[in-house]
Amino acid sequence: MENIHVDPRKHELLEARFLGSRFQPLVMPQPPQEQAQENSNISSGGSMEKEDGDHGLMPTPEKAKTPVDRKRKRTRQDNPMDSSDRLPSAPKRTEANGKKINDYFKQNQSPSRNPQSQNATGVKSPSPQAFSSVIPHSPGSSSNSVADILTLPSRPTLSLSSCSISPKSIQTDLSMVHLQAMESRSMSDLEQKDTRIEELIRQTDELKRQCTAQQKLLEKHKDNLNKCLEVNKSLLVEKSTLEKKTTRQKCMENRLRLGQFVTQRQGAQFVENWVDGWAFQDLMKQQERITADKDDIDKQRRLLMKRKPPSAIAKKHDNFIKPGEKNLTLVEFYEQDEILKLRAAALKKEDADLQLEMEKLERERNLHIRELKRIHNEDNSRFKDHPTLNDRYLLLCLLGKGGFSEVHKGFDLKEQRYVACKIHQLNREWKEDKKANYIKHALREYNIHKSLDHPRIVKLFDVFEIDNNSFCTVLEYQKGNDLDFYLKQNKSIPEKEARSIISQTVSALRYLNEIKPPVIHYDLKPGNILLGSGSVSGEIKITDFGLSKVMDESNFQPEVGMDLTSQGAGTYWYLPPECFVVGKNPPKISSKVDVWSVGVIFYQCLYGKKPFGHNLSQAAILEENTILKATEVEFASKPPVTTEAKNFIRRCLQYKKEMRPDVLLLAADDYLKPPQLKSKNLADGSLHSLSTGNSSLSSLGACGGMTNAAACNNNQSSSVNSSSMSQNPPFSFEKFS
Repeated sequence: MENIHVDPRKHELLEARFLGSRFQPLVMPQPPQEQAQENSNISSGGSMEKEDGDHGLMPTPEKAKTPVDRKRKRTRQDNPMDSSDRLPSAPKRTEANGKKINDYFKQNQSPSRNPQSQNATGVKSPSPQAFSSVIPHSPGSSSNSVADILTLPSRPTLSLSSCSISPKSIQTDLSMVHLQAMESRSMSDLEQKDTRIEELIRQTDELKRQCTAQQKLLEKHKDNLNKCLEVNKSLLVEKSTLEKKTTRQKCMENRLRLGQFVTQRQGAQFVENWVDGWAFQDLMKQQERITADKDDIDKQRRLLMKRKPPSAIAKKHDNFIKPGEKNLTLVEFYEQDEILKLRAAALKKEDADLQLEMEKLERERNLHIRELKRIHNEDNSRFKDHPTLNDRYLLLCLLGKGGFSEVHKGFDLKEQRYVACKIHQLNREWKEDKKANYIKHALREYNIHKSLDHPRIVKLFDVFEIDNNSFCTVLEYQKGNDLDFYLKQNKSIPEKEARSIISQTVSALRYLNEIKPPVIHYDLKPGNILLGSGSVSGEIKITDFGLSKVMDESNFQPEVGMDLTSQGAGTYWYLPPECFVVGKNPPKISSKVDVWSVGVIFYQCLYGKKPFGHNLSQAAILEENTILKATEVEFASKPPVTTEAKNFIRRCLQYKKEMRPDVLLLAADDYLKPPQLKSKNLADGSLHSLSTGNSSLSSLGACGGMTNAAACNNNQSSSVNSSSMSQNPPFSFEKFS
């Protein structure tokens, strides 16, 4: 190494670079073609070793070439690098250019040099590419490219005198270590990933296994559920069949006892007429016997009067006595007269008992006739064989039939509850416009009813289509009958129970008027009030919103009301007079229509008859203008009814709708309030009257100093009158207007 000949200035600069900051290395710039060739030789790791002959050793001085020799060798190549690819900061050096070496250093100054060190040395550092062949590779570097190592500007280089190992061998060894480290890291990462993948696969398999098990369990539960539903359906059908058989057997027994429909021929056609059974015939015979006994007693009484003693006749000779008969003594006369009176009283009591028995039989006959009609309609129904509608509702039996609909008792297989299925059937012979009108009203009822949620209103659960001419609405099922049937069976209801029914009905009407938009029921009647438990002492629910009116902002004005677009519809006994007014413009209605209906229902519950047009048909009511003439309601003497109930009915049946309260005012009526609230109101009124009396006493004390005693007496009388008026205020309809 000591025999290596280096330019003195170049050697000085190299020592200054590696030994201290006083000097900076000075390197001859290489053309781009030489640098590329040297880099290619270093990266290939073989061309230079072939020239040296010894692997991993520095080139000998004999083989070391100067830049000029390398330049000369490049000029003899066939495909020299184009001058355009050369670095602009390292121009090609020639001996004939006449430039000094400092000029090259000025052009190739390294951008990473410190200005202070440059000023100290007075020279500029060339590009670090010249010493790239002796820069060792840093073990901490993550780059495997030789070009990255050659372009590091701040790596310190070893002195040429102390360098005995080829940088290529160092570069190759360190790169292999780094590659092995990277390979080991990558292998560990791959192993971790493979482990994670295997774990995820195991978890996926476990989840698949669990899903399969759950699916099998779910299918098993579904099968069990289907079996339970089938058993449930079979039990319900069996129970319904037994009930039908029992009902028909009972009806067959009652046909002989209560009566039956017999087909008889009248002229050219056959008509079914009702024939009473043997129970009614026996009662009729007993009544005939009682009537004959009464006539016999009357006849004996007349004969007894003829045989009355003469002293009691008061000189009346017009009584003729048969020959051979003599007058009775007073004792005998009074004795026989008492016997006749006792017999007459016994016959009267027996007659009353027969009347009660007749009423009971008539109620049973009404039930029997209703059941016979129901059985007849059920046998002719297309849904008599327990079909399942919409794959959910099992029909059990027929509850009733109307004009265009049938109501069946059903069972919801999904919710496991009894329901009432109302099946609407359109006549096949109807025209399309009539069908469309019926469907329009049915959908209107559904749209009104589906949004209602109140404990006193029957809930609507579902609506679905059966076929082209029929559809079904599913309603809440109630065990008991309606109020109309109860009134037909019991004539009247005690006031306490009737008040409870009216209070619950008004509660439902108040809900209809508090929702947005409000709703007028318009068809409120005993037939649309269902008794939950079948008795008047339980809960009630209102139903049938087919004629309801929606009071939206577009057609309702609070001051006037809304137009009645369906005049003529409804039940005439329960409609107010304004619904029968005929004119150019339709009448205006509001919630006061339902208030009138409440008054009629309450009157019918108490007295067992309707207040207006009781025994008239709807055609007769319309023809005779019965409701238009109903200006005042009359109350019978029996049964006894409290004055508060009569006043409540009068307020509901006010002829002028301006004087009649609306639903919200009716709900706040004192008569419908519980007794506890009534007592509280009375206590508040007594406190108010007491305070008024105290004020009057204070005014009397103030009168003590007055000179005019008459003025004090006038003040006292006026204060007493005012207190009495405050305790008993006169009733006025002004608050309802």
